[in-house]
Amino acid sequence: MSSDQAPRPKSTAPEILTGSGAILKSLEHLGITDVFGLPGGAIMPFYDELMASTAIRHILVRHEQGAGHAAEGYAAASGKVGVAIATSGPGATNLVTAIADAHMDSVPLLAITGQVFSTSMGTDAFQEVDIVGITMPITKHSFLVSRPEDVPATLAAAYHIATTGRPGPVLVDVTKDAQQKTAPFIWPPKVDLPGYRPVIKAHGKQVQAAAQLLVEAEKPVFYVGGGVIRAEASAELLELATRVGAPIVTTLMARGAFPDSNPLHLGMPGMHGSVPAVLSLQESDLIISLGARFDDRVTGKPSEFAPHAKIVHVDIDPAEIGKIRAADVPIVGDAKDVIVDLTAAFAEASRDHKPDYSAWWKRLDTLRKQYPLGYTMPDDGLLSPQKIIERIGELSGPEAIYAAGVGQHQMWAAQFIKYERPHAWLNSGGAGTMGYSVPAAMGAKVAQPDRVVWSIDGDGCFQMTNQELATCTINNIPIKVAIINNSSLGMVRQWQTLFYDGRHSFTDLNTGHDTMMIPDFVKLAEAYGCLAIRVTKEEEVDAAITLALETNDRPVVIDFVVSRDAMVWPMVPQGVGNSSVQYARDHAPEWEEE
Repeated sequence: MSSDQAPRPKSTAPEILTGSGAILKSLEHLGITDVFGLPGGAIMPFYDELMASTAIRHILVRHEQGAGHAAEGYAAASGKVGVAIATSGPGATNLVTAIADAHMDSVPLLAITGQVFSTSMGTDAFQEVDIVGITMPITKHSFLVSRPEDVPATLAAAYHIATTGRPGPVLVDVTKDAQQKTAPFIWPPKVDLPGYRPVIKAHGKQVQAAAQLLVEAEKPVFYVGGGVIRAEASAELLELATRVGAPIVTTLMARGAFPDSNPLHLGMPGMHGSVPAVLSLQESDLIISLGARFDDRVTGKPSEFAPHAKIVHVDIDPAEIGKIRAADVPIVGDAKDVIVDLTAAFAEASRDHKPDYSAWWKRLDTLRKQYPLGYTMPDDGLLSPQKIIERIGELSGPEAIYAAGVGQHQMWAAQFIKYERPHAWLNSGGAGTMGYSVPAAMGAKVAQPDRVVWSIDGDGCFQMTNQELATCTINNIPIKVAIINNSSLGMVRQWQTLFYDGRHSFTDLNTGHDTMMIPDFVKLAEAYGCLAIRVTKEEEVDAAITLALETNDRPVVIDFVVSRDAMVWPMVPQGVGNSSVQYARDHAPEWEEE
């Protein structure tokens, strides 16, 4: 047989799929295995396809906000993309809070929403909302898909944008007719994103300049933000810190990026940070900022923040550099790559001149001894919230995951649980979203089913999203929930006590004190199929936590009735410089060291 007579391979024609089938197949190709959502009219074609999937597990939530926060918790606990699905109109707008939350905290989130028929758009059709327009300021990008042939490339682009550069949320809105019509499914699709070129590798001369400043500094501090966790750079950070020997502070979003047990670690800086961490930044002559954005909760009054410090600012997002504080050495790049390069550059720069930070450490160790992290026991006969959270951490250990709500309990959980690894601490940092904890813990447990997962929540936050306990029970997601029940909006009450002459306007919730108990959290949890426990005495605390840890056939809810007068200390009042940090209102003469 001559060569021109040889049989030619048959060309394989692309599979013809509906747009909704293309969504499902695209997600499978992208490696998505778990999604959280709630169906409705405009997304129904996709749900019809999803029903038959064996590759993707769908968790039916009770509220779309729960889907969004669960997807966030899934992403934050695993480093993977979280996926939330909703219908048009109110289904999509219910995702907005979680999308904004993910945007503030750089969480890789893919939100897929249904939209009305393309022929009905702009007519105020039933459940029509311009969700692309609404979310444009709070996403890395928002897409509208009105043709089935555009589905694969759009989802591939959305995934790429969400996971590269500074991670964040991306929304894909798909019209109902695009879901119903058919088109050839082509994978991998051509992804064309002109102008989107995140810088990963930093400029070598900038890294060398940073290393030289480290060698010349007398009082340096590594100011570590959540970007180190998003970059999976904790091991590299430990190597750099060990080689340099300078102190480390980890922000609220970076708890666990560096081990609390390491002697180089000074704790958390900021409004409720440890005094050594706050004053180390304030008194430093060099700040190496790694994946942090000089948030107002860290800097206090920006004009008075670290007045004598030179700034090396490392961030993958060039928009963050110089936004709050001018950088002497700006470095745009991925935190992991920059840390590796900086370690090598410091080794070279310090070969002939090893810096001496001994005087600096003498000052810092004095601050540690003078201002240890601790708390006073309440004098009203009720439980200490700090002690409860401390015991949860001690009995559960560093391999557990802790997802906090927002408020006093969030700060206590950041302060009194010891974090030794990344992805162990989940919270809403930038947006400060009440209601984050329970669904985020649910998402974390789906992502990490073999880990103990705690939702540490307040009685105010818990009432915003506790319906997801039904989701947990039905889907065998046995999270543990600790309600730090002070019967009030605790952080607001604290500010009212300190700054409004004790006028506690509209902060009493009547959930656990006196004769009122509305709702009764034990009855509520039992109605959701959970093991429910109420703890009012100190001798009951450990037994309740231990029972929760031993119970893995259903969710557990513990209602800890705590003192409403407990406050979060230390504190830098809003609008003042960090030098004004208050150790405690009365400097706590009977301070209890941890």
